[in-house]
Amino acid sequence: MLYPRIGSTQSSQNNFPFKGKTIALAILAITQSYAISAKAADQVLPEITVISTTPLPGLGVSREQIPAPIQTRTGQQLDNSHATDLSQFINRELGSVFVNEIQGNGFQMDVNYRGFTASPLLGTPQGLSVYMDGVRLNQPFGDVVSWDLIPKSAIESITLMPGSNPLFGLNTLGGALSLQTKSGLTAPGTVLQATLGSHNRRNMELSHGGFNDKGLNWFVTGNWHADDGWRNDSPSKVRQLFGKLGWADARTSVALTMAYAKNNLQGNGLQDQQFLARDYSSVYTKPDITENRNFALTLNGQHEIRDGLVFSGNTYYRNLHTSTFNGDINEGSLDQSVYQPSAADRTALTNAGYTGFPTSGANAANTPFPFWRCIAQALQNDEPGEKCNGLITRASSSQKNYGASGQLAWQGELAGKRNLFTAGAAYDESRIRYSKLTELGYLNPDRSVTGVGAFADGVTGGDIDGEALDTQVNLKGKSSTWSLFASDTLALTEQWNLNAAARYNETSVHNTDQIHADGDPASLSGNHRFNRLNPAIGVTFVPSKSLTAYAGYNEGSRAPSAIELGCANPDQPCKLPNSMAGDPPLKQVVTKTFELGMRGNVNNQVRWNAGVFRADNYDDIQFVADNQAGFGYFKNFGKTRRQGLELGANTNMGNWLLGANYTYLDATYQSGETVNGSGNSSNSSAQDGNLGTEGTIQIRPGDRIPLIPRQILKLSAAYQFTPEFTLGTSMQAQSGVMARGNENGQHQPDGTYYLGQGKTAGFAIFNLDATWKATPQLTLFAQVNNILDKRYATAAQLGSTGFDANGNFVARAFPRLASGDYPVAQSTFYAPGAPRQFMIGLRYAFDKPVVR
Repeated sequence: MLYPRIGSTQSSQNNFPFKGKTIALAILAITQSYAISAKAADQVLPEITVISTTPLPGLGVSREQIPAPIQTRTGQQLDNSHATDLSQFINRELGSVFVNEIQGNGFQMDVNYRGFTASPLLGTPQGLSVYMDGVRLNQPFGDVVSWDLIPKSAIESITLMPGSNPLFGLNTLGGALSLQTKSGLTAPGTVLQATLGSHNRRNMELSHGGFNDKGLNWFVTGNWHADDGWRNDSPSKVRQLFGKLGWADARTSVALTMAYAKNNLQGNGLQDQQFLARDYSSVYTKPDITENRNFALTLNGQHEIRDGLVFSGNTYYRNLHTSTFNGDINEGSLDQSVYQPSAADRTALTNAGYTGFPTSGANAANTPFPFWRCIAQALQNDEPGEKCNGLITRASSSQKNYGASGQLAWQGELAGKRNLFTAGAAYDESRIRYSKLTELGYLNPDRSVTGVGAFADGVTGGDIDGEALDTQVNLKGKSSTWSLFASDTLALTEQWNLNAAARYNETSVHNTDQIHADGDPASLSGNHRFNRLNPAIGVTFVPSKSLTAYAGYNEGSRAPSAIELGCANPDQPCKLPNSMAGDPPLKQVVTKTFELGMRGNVNNQVRWNAGVFRADNYDDIQFVADNQAGFGYFKNFGKTRRQGLELGANTNMGNWLLGANYTYLDATYQSGETVNGSGNSSNSSAQDGNLGTEGTIQIRPGDRIPLIPRQILKLSAAYQFTPEFTLGTSMQAQSGVMARGNENGQHQPDGTYYLGQGKTAGFAIFNLDATWKATPQLTLFAQVNNILDKRYATAAQLGSTGFDANGNFVARAFPRLASGDYPVAQSTFYAPGAPRQFMIGLRYAFDKPVVR
């Protein structure tokens, strides 16, 4: 079922599938029809929404007093959407939100808001903070957000705070997502939901809540999900359990929550455009397995000391273990002659008991997968990293996090004016273990990788400047952050409100390398400290109950994560999360955001919003693509900018429920930079005639930041045919994005050395859903996503390819250059979007009365 959107939205770029003038006229027509309908409607009492402006619940303020376009959704709306997980729901429902499906797994999407990211992929620069019940979910190692660990069926409310709101602490560069969970008081009863769908999807949810007259309340929910995935070899299994035990009286409430998850996800990443043209569900190499196991305890409390004075606090513990198993192509073998075993190779193979290997005439035609040469070189330990065309990387991280926060909120009068003042403090500490080991192997015909039992350095990317890369990592780390914060909302007059806030953060990161001694250039050991005071100020003007204008300015910051600090050297690119190396330190990112806009309603039936924003990042940390797909390094950019226009409207018109959101998003570099661009046809080597070799590109101020669309449009419509039956449809459209590696926007394919466009095309996808309430207890529902089976891509990256158009591994495909280098074919790798998918299900509420 579709629900109105109360926030902003985004739109696209030049190849957006709809004309800008058409969009403007459509929105205007919809808005005018809303107004005509509203004038004919009876007057309705205004709805007052109270929102907590800090991660902890407390004395909230009304939406009209907040100088930003807050977006909220309820747990009921989330339940009724039948979304697979939280990330899918907010992608469809919230304005200015879009996703990059880089992993090809629905539980591992990069969620972006205004061009800032919350991603489960280690190494992605994170710019959004996520909280649940006041506890920050961004993990300390990489600041990643694992969407599969968030129990969808436990969520009571969703609030998206825009901008660099300092009250939400680190990583709040572009916004903060605050989640509150259900309790026995808010979700009493027992509910069972079951769904079946395409690609062998099976899902079962069960929840139960209740309370008694002693003040006790309880809530528990479990979720089991399994599917085969729409791409080859990409199954998922998700198991989540959440429980809450609480007690409350007139002034005090206490709740202890427990969350547990044990998930196995396979997402096989970006795909070479050559393969997608032949098989849309294909994968480049495999497997790519992520296993997450999480246990968390949180104790929340709130006490009203006296009228208008409330204390809120929490303490938490979280134990998270993540392991990955990745099969990849060895990019270092692409310029090698890897087919014919030499005499020494044949002797080594014979002495080891191998038979059946070629003794002469081996080439790409008769020996497409050079495992004999790989095994022979591994046996001799003779540069096996250059002869084995496959790698298996095993990585494991263990994170133990704990902390506490508390705040006092006072509501009263200041100089005779209504005032709400909040002040608090927080402390978080984390202990981390991370290890990684790479095994040499060879590619099989299905592009899986078989290991040969050799573990050596110098295998990811071969040799650079004559020095082998060290691929083994064993790191211990400890990080801590303490914060002080305060905010004040003052009603200057009946129409004017002033908001001011500030937060001071001090973060320390201490890494200890378990392999390399201190002083070794490859050592990851180091002590880093970052601190900053971030302010915010804003005003709202409310001339009537149906109109609010606002303006605001705020600042936020984030410290570089351990993974970024360990992969910041362009001479030693990393395939994250597989590799780290000792590198120069990075600076913390500071974001300064301006907001200006209006929102209102017509007779409380038509809600609309319009606003503009500008967010400037100083010392922004960006991942720069290397010449190998998936490889790259982190770099501080002098300045980047994300600015745009947001429009939204929604209404009820009789039996119709309509919504529209549009965002124009301009994300650009604001300072010149030189970065690696070996996959880019305009790089420095290509300009000198050395096509298909390593080179750099120049980024100019005004060039677009990769993976961020210029325009996004979301439309929804639902019609209630009867009180029991509703049919709805929605559309999501966005313009294309630049690929990583094409930061200068000048890549041009030649069909030989450089393949693919270096960007994605714009797209529009349509969805359909139906809900039938058969009885007060039983609800049946069905969905069809991507009705037209549109083939599209949400992200792209330039990189070298090891295969030809027929899927055969190719080494030394081109003759040697005068420089002595062998060119390597470069291609565009895409993140394909999910094809058409079907889903049916039922929801049974045991405690609803039966119709007589």
